[in-house]
Amino acid sequence: MDSHVRVRFAPSPTGPLHIGGVRTALYNYLFARKHQGRLILRIEDTDQNRLVAGAEAYIIESLRWCGLSYDEGPDIGGPYGPYRQSERLSLYRQYADQLVARGHAYYAFDSAQELEEMRQRQARAGSDSFQYDAVMRRVMKNSLTLSTAEVQQRLASGAPYVIRALIPEDIEVRFTDLIRGEVVVHSRQLDDKVLFKSDGWPTYHLANVVDDYLMKVTHVIRGEEWLSSTPLHVLLYRFLGWEQHMPHFAHLPLILKPEGTGKLSKRDGDKWGFPVFPLAWTDPETGQITLGYRERGFLPEAVINFLALLGWHPTGNQELFELYELVHDFSLEHIHKGGARFDFDKARWFNHEYLKRRSGEELAALWAQRPSYPHGFSRTYVAQVCELLKHRCSLIEEFDEVGRPFFERPVLTAELKNKLHEHQAAVWLTAFIEALMALEPFSKEALEHMMKSFLKNSGLKAGSIFPVLRLLILGVEQGPSVVDAISILGKEETGARLQHAQKMLQPVAEN
Repeated sequence: MDSHVRVRFAPSPTGPLHIGGVRTALYNYLFARKHQGRLILRIEDTDQNRLVAGAEAYIIESLRWCGLSYDEGPDIGGPYGPYRQSERLSLYRQYADQLVARGHAYYAFDSAQELEEMRQRQARAGSDSFQYDAVMRRVMKNSLTLSTAEVQQRLASGAPYVIRALIPEDIEVRFTDLIRGEVVVHSRQLDDKVLFKSDGWPTYHLANVVDDYLMKVTHVIRGEEWLSSTPLHVLLYRFLGWEQHMPHFAHLPLILKPEGTGKLSKRDGDKWGFPVFPLAWTDPETGQITLGYRERGFLPEAVINFLALLGWHPTGNQELFELYELVHDFSLEHIHKGGARFDFDKARWFNHEYLKRRSGEELAALWAQRPSYPHGFSRTYVAQVCELLKHRCSLIEEFDEVGRPFFERPVLTAELKNKLHEHQAAVWLTAFIEALMALEPFSKEALEHMMKSFLKNSGLKAGSIFPVLRLLILGVEQGPSVVDAISILGKEETGARLQHAQKMLQPVAEN
């Protein structure tokens, strides 16, 4: 395969970009970069009734956050623009007319009421579904059943109509899917889909075929839900005389619910408590905010790594991939045919691994973007805390809880005081505070030496006093090492916390 590879990611701006859409964009990106090709972002906004304000900008911002750059698109231009279908309307009409002229499409004048009445008659007759197919078109109101004069009169009078594809009655449509192999569909399973609507807008079926041809797309890599539409698209390439330029098709498996059945949806995210959008989305009608992976504290490289393996298997057993490594290893041949179960715990694991790779300074900068960031402390101090705790966190948001002891002094409750009394903390605490405050110069190395000397001189075991010190200093039984905690808090803050605890313990000690 050579540098002429051209692929497209073609979302509809009808709402926020689903995480499954991000995976589709990712696979297109990896394929394009693998073969030194080009990736197109095309906005398919022909369904004007479902457009949502801000959705296109959201899609572009999401791709940028994920690090999925494209070579042509509505915001950067390119040689085959414009890249919004709403700006290409004049193109589609000529091809719709061409299909009619060649006998591959026809005018249908049926009203919505007439279609609904026919649908109900079919239901009463026991039909499970209504199809405007080779049988039905013979009894409906269209240019195949009406006289030429009547058709011309209706067109001249401005009567509403749609243009439908004329599906051949008894043929097999064959094409090769690069993931699923040969696909064979008989034409009796297809209906005469609308290609051009009465409002003057094309449907997805016509617009995407025309655009893929004009934009010289070589490979169409899209979701499994479009597999059933592909036979019609194959026919349109033939009808328009473009069969030699028809792209290769690859239909990606679904991302399934955590239980492994059905397509992952926003409701599943709400049910299980995980995001299904890359970034936060504000519903323009209700104002409701749905958090995305970015706001939940995920790193983009972790999301990308997780999604890459959600339906694709590398050649080896490697799990952690930089983006350039994914490009090198990626192939359509290793994409699974079956759906991939969404596992949020696995997504957290990936993020944990990537958090560990980030420096404390980088993590502090990310934490600073959250409203819970501990303002009032130096960035250097926060970075030290992040560096210490990053091995204990899977998400940026977890620094809120895990890091709190370094920004708030612990509260010594009655229960805690009783526990400290059991450990006889008051007996040795005074001597420890004196040793700590006398330490000059203060450093981690000097602190380690001091604590070894203290244990030796007092005859105490590290296992008997370190958990107590952690409780007094941080208010938690499990956490970072006492030496690391004191090193970051510093001698003065640690001493102040221990002295406060000492005063709280005095009444207990006197008993």
